[in-house]
Formats: sequence, C-alpha cells, structure tokens
Amino acid sequence: MFYTGSLISLLMRLRKPLQTIFFYYNNKRIKTKRKGFSPMQYRTKSFQ
Repeated sequence: MFYTGSLISLLMRLRKPLQTIFFYYNNKRIKTKRKGFSPMQYRTKSFQ
C-alpha cells in the first residue's frame, strides 16, 4: 500500500488519546439509569 508509512504513523499518534477515551468510557463515566455506577462497576455488581 502506498500510504502504509503515514497510516502507521497516524495510528501510533492516535493510540494514547484513544486508549484514554476508551478507559473513561468503560470505567469512569457515570449514568443515572445505572444508579450512579460506571459501566464496569455495574457489570461487576451484577455478577456478585
């Protein structure tokens, strides 16, 4: 592929910001319909 080098470079630069966003979305975000729990807390609570 012609753009392989620039694509890999772009993905490497986006990796850390995307990991931060995904971590927040899965672990820190709080919703009232889950009774104030983050998604991860809600999932682990239901298995206990």
